[in-house]
Amino acid sequence: MKNVIQFSTGNVGIHALKMIIERPDLRLVGLHAHGADKIGRDAAELCGLPEPTGIVATDDIDALLALDADCVVYTSQAEMRPQEAIEEISRFLRSGTNVVGTSMVWLVAPYQADEWMRAPLARACEAGGTSLYINGVDPGFSGDSLVYTALTLAGRATSVTVSEICDYGTYDDAEFTGVSFGFGTTPDHTPIMFAPGVLSSLWGGQVRSLAQVLDITLDEVRERHESWVTPEQIECTMMTVPPGHVAAVRFAVEGMRDGQPVITMEHVNRLTSAAAPDWPCPPDGRPGVHRVVVRGDPGVEINTHLGLDGVDHNQGGVVSTAARAVNAVHDVCAAPPGLLAVKDLPAAHADNVMW
Repeated sequence: MKNVIQFSTGNVGIHALKMIIERPDLRLVGLHAHGADKIGRDAAELCGLPEPTGIVATDDIDALLALDADCVVYTSQAEMRPQEAIEEISRFLRSGTNVVGTSMVWLVAPYQADEWMRAPLARACEAGGTSLYINGVDPGFSGDSLVYTALTLAGRATSVTVSEICDYGTYDDAEFTGVSFGFGTTPDHTPIMFAPGVLSSLWGGQVRSLAQVLDITLDEVRERHESWVTPEQIECTMMTVPPGHVAAVRFAVEGMRDGQPVITMEHVNRLTSAAAPDWPCPPDGRPGVHRVVVRGDPGVEINTHLGLDGVDHNQGGVVSTAARAVNAVHDVCAAPPGLLAVKDLPAAHADNVMW
């Protein structure tokens, strides 16, 4: 049994919180929330469970540190506030509490992360004898787990492409995802995701990590992107997109060798199926897929669909993102101190998901 603190109750955090409460091998001992409307409310109420836990949300980090928990599940949005997030995470690591998380996605490939974020967290791990593990679906699972499964089936690979192709129309996150991708803006606007170097900072680490595992030398890592403008108004949960505004984006980070992309991490994200109909779509009429395609001998394609039995695919994505962190709690607590990648954990770190 591990004592766990849940840090944040946003789109991913509420699902992580529910998992922690329901699992018999984890004990919720603390809960952090930012919103004044959440502070003081029981954890069960915040994630839709009927039985009170007796654990109420607080914004007092000192009080949470005093709990001396085994692990924190950190799902607070960090990409727009990295320095603040680094300090929050470091405080727990220095105090002797391990951290698993889904934000600070640069650290999905920690050995490739920039020194300014990696170094202070590594020092905190050393000081507290603790470990930090960050993962999710993409960046995460598709580029550091699914891709290796596909490659084990190849006698020889000449290229590999990791793709997320997804209709984000039912995802209620205009404030972050919508703004980051530039949905609903005019085509002359450059969203933060497409500022020079941002795509490479988020996905380039996984490209370089894969190249290292494959023992190949890349000539360069480059990025590309394009937007699609709707001719007619699109209505969806994410937002309303007027005619002449962006309703789909397509972008990639590519590892180049001899003038050709040999490792590609690509996204095709649209708002409803009406957007960008000529761009790649998921198979079998599904609204979303995480796909790996290996070209070579014999050539391999693996498609992963999140959300079955009536579960919305975007809801499935945030639940699975939370699960990537929560399922790692025991193994991260048992790991040697330091920053961890998925390869540093047992191949199957989901031994507690069925009870």
